Amino acid sequence: MTTIRLLRPEEGSAAAELHRRAGALIPGYDTSLHSQAEFTALYRDTVMVEGPVWGVFDEDRLLGHLALLPGWIDHLYVDPDFHGRGLGSQLVRLAQREQAELRLYTFQANLRARALYERHGFCVEELTDGTRNEEKMPDVTYCWRRA
Repeated sequence: MTTIRLLRPEEGSAAAELHRRAGALIPGYDTSLHSQAEFTALYRDTVMVEGPVWGVFDEDRLLGHLALLPGWIDHLYVDPDFHGRGLGSQLVRLAQREQAELRLYTFQANLRARALYERHGFCVEELTDGTRNEEKMPDVTYCWRRA
């Protein structure tokens, strides 16, 4: 049985590792652009500080997480060993309960994430060629508004 709760500050490194492992499955996304120490610092200094970060847990094991900012899903990653089990949907629904309007970025090549967001009512707002992101990968902005 899984539980969802806010992450504690000391769990940021587990979220950073999950981000890196899950991100490595996105076609064309080179997670080696940053070291694991840089991912950990990003979570410690920014992600865990700027907004709530929710986690899906099986006992003490972090299976997925969602970082929210006002009006934005900042990060949503699920452990690759648990893809296809509805954990991403649980996190998206949590975000939709928490906020009346949401936006997010994902890479155009991240077809699994795109399908998830579209199943939950997100619509494409903008497609770009990737010049504005660090990875230089074409991305997409999605938006969702509570009816």
